[in-house]
Amino acid sequence: MINIKGCGLGLRSDFLLDVESSDFQPDWWEVTPENWMHMPKVYEKAFEEAVFSRPTVAHGLSLSIGSVDGLNKKFIKQMKTFLDRYEIEYYSEHLSFSSMNGKQSYELLPVPMTKKMVQIISDRVKEVEDIIQRNLILENATYYYVPYAEMREVDFINEVLEKSGAKMLLDVNNVFVNSVNHSFKARKFIDEIDKSKIAYMHMAGHYNDEELGLKIDSHGMPIASGAWKLLEYTLKQVSAPVMIERDNNIPPLSELEKEYIQMSDIVRKTQNA
Repeated sequence: MINIKGCGLGLRSDFLLDVESSDFQPDWWEVTPENWMHMPKVYEKAFEEAVFSRPTVAHGLSLSIGSVDGLNKKFIKQMKTFLDRYEIEYYSEHLSFSSMNGKQSYELLPVPMTKKMVQIISDRVKEVEDIIQRNLILENATYYYVPYAEMREVDFINEVLEKSGAKMLLDVNNVFVNSVNHSFKARKFIDEIDKSKIAYMHMAGHYNDEELGLKIDSHGMPIASGAWKLLEYTLKQVSAPVMIERDNNIPPLSELEKEYIQMSDIVRKTQNA
C-alpha cells in the first residue's frame, strides 16, 4: 500500500483556480506531470498551493514502457526533477506504449501479452526505478485489439507485477470496459488479480460507440452504474485509496464533488461492512 488514504481527484487546469476558494477539498490529488512540467505562469502559484496542501501522486502519460524504442532516459530524468520539486513520492504509468521511431503519440497502445514482453517490461521497470529513485506503479490499460497475445490480460499483469516488483494502479473502469469489449467476466478478473500488489485505484467514465459496438474509455462522461457496482465488489476484497479521473468535457468542481461524494459513500459502506 502507499501512504495515502481515502478518496482522491485528478487535478485539472479547468478548475485549478477555483480550488482555493472552494469548500470542497479531496483527501488527495493526482496530477499528470506532462500537463504541468511547463505550465503557464498563471497556474504556478495555485498549483503549488494545491499539491503542497494535500498528499499528491503523479500519473504519467508518455513513459511508453512497452515501446520497441526502449526508454527515453532524458524524459525520465525530467520526470524525477518534477517529482523532487513537488515532493511527490508516488509515480504511476500505463502498462502500454505510446511512442514509435522516436515519435510520441500520447495514445495508450496495447503491448503484446507474451512471456517475452513480461521480461522486457520487468527489466524496464528496474531501469526507471533506478533513475527516479522511487517505486513504479503500473496501470491496467484499455485496449481494443491485442497483437500476438499468448496470455489472458489478468495473467499477463500478474506476471509483470511479480517479475518486476512493481505495484499496481487498478483502473476499475478499464476492467469494466475491457470485459465488455473482449467478453470476459469483470468480477472474475477482480477475483484473480493479485490484490496484494494494488497501490491505489482509478474510476472514470466511458461512452458506448454504437457504430463500432464498443465501449470507449473517454474519461469524458459521468461514471457508469456498472463501473460503480464493480468498484463496490472490488472494495469488498481490497482496501485501497480510490480516485476519479476526468480528462474531457470537464465539468465545474462542484459537479465533480457530487461524484466524489458518491465514491466516498461506496468506500465507507464497503470498508465498514
